[in-house]
Amino acid sequence: MTAEHRFPCQSCGADYRFDPDHGQLVCDHCGDTCAIDTGGPWQGGIRELDFKAAINAQLPEQEIEETRVTTCTSCGAQVELDEATHARECPFCASPVVTGTGTHRHIKPRALLPFALDEGTARKAMTDWLGQLWFAPNGLRDYARKGRAMEGIYVPYWTFDADTKSAYRGEHGTVYYVNQSVVRDGKTRNVKVAKVRWRPVSGRVARFFDDVLVLASTSLPKRFTDALEPWDLAALEPYRPEYLAGFRAEGYTVALETGFGEARSQMDRVIARDVRFDIGGDRQRIHDIQTQVSNVTFKHILLPVWLAAYKYRGKTYRFVVNGRTGRVQGERPYSAWKIAFAVLIGAVIAAGVGYVVALNQGGF
Repeated sequence: MTAEHRFPCQSCGADYRFDPDHGQLVCDHCGDTCAIDTGGPWQGGIRELDFKAAINAQLPEQEIEETRVTTCTSCGAQVELDEATHARECPFCASPVVTGTGTHRHIKPRALLPFALDEGTARKAMTDWLGQLWFAPNGLRDYARKGRAMEGIYVPYWTFDADTKSAYRGEHGTVYYVNQSVVRDGKTRNVKVAKVRWRPVSGRVARFFDDVLVLASTSLPKRFTDALEPWDLAALEPYRPEYLAGFRAEGYTVALETGFGEARSQMDRVIARDVRFDIGGDRQRIHDIQTQVSNVTFKHILLPVWLAAYKYRGKTYRFVVNGRTGRVQGERPYSAWKIAFAVLIGAVIAAGVGYVVALNQGGF
């Protein structure tokens, strides 16, 4: 689901858009500008929400909203269209979508990272990235540069905070060396062989996790969005719809409880690292970890991504750009003739090297 937020210009009535370069609203029609109000219901910073209350459907009603959605039949993304729009392209795969009648009840976002790069900067980052790809068709970079406009989308994420206390059992390993006789080339030699002396250990570790980040969308491949990290979460702003002016915001499709399961996997990996450090020694074995998790809170946040979905020779290719740093990830086609040419050149070089080696060895 993607939503649009519009704000009329105070001077001419056209739509404002959020300008990443200046951090304010700008009217492209008359040039009027408007600062974003930081007061009102968003004043006071970013508040965490109680995880148990959300799972038990006990969040305050003001934390919930309902929107009308339709589902893209090609990629499964949920797209929200306003009442005046009856059809448009899906921003995730460039397929046409039409209005639907479904509704989606969801938790409102609490914070976001505003876009810091405009479309021109994002497009340059993408075309530069495409230009560095080996075996890409020659026309792809020009096609991407001259293609339709990129779309700025705020992608949904969950963040989780939690206190953890873990009890573990394992083994502490100390490396020592023994002399051992071995036979090499018909000769007996003494060499040092590493051995490990193990002793059982147990203990406890504790850690507070802050803002464990989990993608709350299935519209884009997770390998793309993971590769856009890191995100400067310290710069999160309390959610204000003005930041969305001129952009779209995707609704989450990964349920809160499912998202926490992914967060727990991330936490468990960090806890295992803490346990190995606590065990110490030269080697470590972990037999069991029992973790108690308490005081779990969460936020629904939005992170900025520039998205391009291009159809090239009948197939859709998607490119994503981190709207803060310009880091690029995406799908890319391969040029069959370039690969064949590279293989041919490699074979010629290998044959040449083989000929030189054989010549030096007197084979010719």
